[in-house]
Amino acid sequence: MTTANVKARGTRPHPRPRSARCPCAVGMRVVRFIDRSRTIRLPDGKTSPRVLVTVVRYPAPGSPSGTDLTDAPTERASSPFPLIVFGHGYTVTPAPYARLLRAWASAGYVVAAPIFPLENRNAPGGPNESDLVNQPADMRFVISRMVAAGDAAANPLRRMIDPTRIAVAGHSDGGDTALAAAYDPRFRDARIRAAVILSGAEIPGLGGLTFPRGGPPLLATQGTADTINPPAFTYAFYDIAPRPKFLLTLVGSEHLPPYSYQQPQLGIVERVTIAFLDHYFRRGSLRRLITLGDVSGIAHLASSP
Repeated sequence: MTTANVKARGTRPHPRPRSARCPCAVGMRVVRFIDRSRTIRLPDGKTSPRVLVTVVRYPAPGSPSGTDLTDAPTERASSPFPLIVFGHGYTVTPAPYARLLRAWASAGYVVAAPIFPLENRNAPGGPNESDLVNQPADMRFVISRMVAAGDAAANPLRRMIDPTRIAVAGHSDGGDTALAAAYDPRFRDARIRAAVILSGAEIPGLGGLTFPRGGPPLLATQGTADTINPPAFTYAFYDIAPRPKFLLTLVGSEHLPPYSYQQPQLGIVERVTIAFLDHYFRRGSLRRLITLGDVSGIAHLASSP
């Protein structure tokens, strides 16, 4: 694993910063995107278009409350906001990550979390991990539909999304998905400007992930006690990734708890991921990002900005 000293020189924040009047209340809508250009095979042998039920959280007027306000109006005073598309892990849905996704939305981000059609816990016939290779295209499709929603005159999210400030994030297989969508030449979406990979890895069986020049900044996180995606998986892609890159190590943490309920780890992940995105999308402080990531005995942030 490689590390480097923190230097302000060499950082590349996004050239169009905007201040947000947040933390805000969080609105939530569930939308149904259908990709008719691709299909899934059902247990009875029939095929169906890829349906991506997507939970969208967004800044809403008011103060944070710790709950989602279903179909709440959108916060207009400081829109448009950056977009984060989040991928859930294998055999779950976005539900276990609700607090983390709510924290991002409260901080001034529109967060779209699709339910992958064959890897989620309620998939027809049971979860099928062989569909992982198809999920980067799902993520690209959701980006396109969310950007289109922001442009549509009658859509509740109209003028809410800045198409020049798009990030992907994901945990476990969702992290594999986001990593591929952000960097892998076979799947890459050039609209992605930052990536947050939570205990992820390269998609198995494809071999040879190569990072493009000038790719988006990377924040990877990893628990040292994770036995599902062990630390070596994260170190493998982090070490070959070009700058700028950051690695948040969670001492003694396992696979899902630090991204769903474990404290103080979840709070650290919330603050560090927001500071990372703020740095590149809103010219937030690099020093603040580094400080938030170093918590004695609990977390350490290695960086190569």
